Amino acid sequence: MDLARTEVSGRAARAGNAVRLGLMAVPVAFFACFFAYPVAAIVARGLEADGGRRFGRLWDVLAQPDIRHVLWFTTWQALASTALTLLVALPAAYVFARLEFPGKQVLRAVVTVPFVLPTVVVGTAFLALVGRGGLLDDLWGVRLDTTVWAILLAHVFFNYAVVVRTVGGLWSQLDPRQEEAARMLGASRLTAWRTVTLPALGPAVAAAALMVFLFTFTSFGVVQILGGPTFSTLEVEIYRQTSEIFDLSTAAVLTIVQFLAVGAILAVHARTVRRRETALRLVDASVTARRPRGAGQWALLAGVLGTIAVLLVLPLAVLAQRSLDAPDFAYYRALTSDDGNIFLVPPIDAIGNSLQYAVTATAIAVAVGGLAAAALTRRDAGRLVRGFDALLMLPLGVSAVTVGFGFLIALDEPPLDLRGTWILVPLAQALVGVPFVVRIMLPVLRAVDQRLREAAAVLGASPWRVWREVDLPMVWRALLVAAGFAFAVSLGEFGATVFIARPDNPTLPVAVARLLGRAGEINYGQAMALSTILMVVCVVALLVLERLRTDRTGEL
Repeated sequence: MDLARTEVSGRAARAGNAVRLGLMAVPVAFFACFFAYPVAAIVARGLEADGGRRFGRLWDVLAQPDIRHVLWFTTWQALASTALTLLVALPAAYVFARLEFPGKQVLRAVVTVPFVLPTVVVGTAFLALVGRGGLLDDLWGVRLDTTVWAILLAHVFFNYAVVVRTVGGLWSQLDPRQEEAARMLGASRLTAWRTVTLPALGPAVAAAALMVFLFTFTSFGVVQILGGPTFSTLEVEIYRQTSEIFDLSTAAVLTIVQFLAVGAILAVHARTVRRRETALRLVDASVTARRPRGAGQWALLAGVLGTIAVLLVLPLAVLAQRSLDAPDFAYYRALTSDDGNIFLVPPIDAIGNSLQYAVTATAIAVAVGGLAAAALTRRDAGRLVRGFDALLMLPLGVSAVTVGFGFLIALDEPPLDLRGTWILVPLAQALVGVPFVVRIMLPVLRAVDQRLREAAAVLGASPWRVWREVDLPMVWRALLVAAGFAFAVSLGEFGATVFIARPDNPTLPVAVARLLGRAGEINYGQAMALSTILMVVCVVALLVLERLRTDRTGEL
């Protein structure tokens, strides 16, 4: 009997591995064709341009003083942005985890709005706040654009939700009785928090810090708009070397450097996440939050609310106000005209283009990411599958500029001659959306009892029917949330789209950036108007997501 059971179990394991490899086939083919191939093509083209001196060219580029300055600034500002974000956002993580107060769910959505906004909109919002003619300039004659402080504050604005959701989500599920027991044994409040709660939060804090560092290390839109000619990250420098100087060799070297750095960050992040998944015993989050007690907690809540109002709400409010500066909605009406514009169509057409591209990209990202998440469902996966998981995260860190330019270089001849088609834009956007789909769906799929799938299979259900009858009813909310995030991310993608969006079919972020690059009040006003429209669309999408979210699907 035991032998028969072992044989059945072995057969089931082999069948499961075969199904997993089958599910991986489509995502692997997608990433091979539309990520690995274009990136490899542009890097190879750049290195070949130097006559084959590949390693020599690497050291030649890294020895240049201006390149060393870019590398130093990229690393320094990422470290500073990460530290500042943790400092500002950790109190909010505690407030959302441990305190109960009116309007908490709405405020949670408000906090998440900056994360789903395109970086171009974030840069534009801070330009309206701290730039020439901005709120600070009007009130006190203070300008912070083209300074490092504007970049750091914009990065905190953008990544605030990463810390609140990642750390706060775990904090809300930690059993508070452990800390209370330490206090009963004589430990002070600070000692109990430092010796009990902080070690438990360590993996979540580390994971959030690594994600913030990754996003700021590869920052493009924010630095491009706020940094001016003074500051340049690796991503901005790759764009400059590619599109302005046409030095593909230097751009290729910088792409390799960024790729290696991002790979190291993702490897550390994957190890940190595994520690977070296995080291803790959690309780229901609904029983850990209480109304504020004492002056200290009320003061902390007031401070967090004030920070959110000034840091997160004020820039968006100023952005909307600047778009209404002209009488009779003149900036919005100007969007319908193509007179004297840099596009072949009125800027208002960018709205329809962006929505069309984002819907197509979302469909692609959900299909590819859903298959990938299903392949990664089992926790006992081998190294091959874990490596596949890491591969899915690479588009978040590899230069989007390189991907976009690689599309133009690589996808211009049969059988992948796509350069003249509109599908290039949603394909590039889907690359960024897939990691979000995987990260949202994977925890929910892993929570489905594997015995339910096995029972359905024993009763003769095909793998497709098992998915339709067992998995789908349990994960449909996560699927909708994943689609919403993919839509918001696709809507705001800029680094790759700026290369491949045609002048007669611009997207909203590309239109905003090009309008900001032209002198004149009307161009600036139209950029503010388009940014406000893009912000409203993202906010609406996020509010829908917040309504759909559950405790399992609500974390970033």
